[in-house]
Amino acid sequence: MERVKVTRNYQMTIPSTVREALGIKEGDILEVYVEGDRIVIKKVKSKRPRIRLNRPVTLEYIEESVERGMHESLSGH
Repeated sequence: MERVKVTRNYQMTIPSTVREALGIKEGDILEVYVEGDRIVIKKVKSKRPRIRLNRPVTLEYIEESVERGMHESLSGH
């Protein structure tokens, strides 16, 4: 079990052991809810694949990706 401190702005850092165990990365979405006297933080499984390009994304790339996604949705792929 790990302990964390709540900051002045009511923030906390998720310990690296917990992040690694759950595969939590920067930008991931987490659900937070109360269960009895516990705060539960749960990683949300994304339905959309995420990619990291390690380069700036151009408007052309975004438009092509949207078109490709729309085509795939219409064709059932």
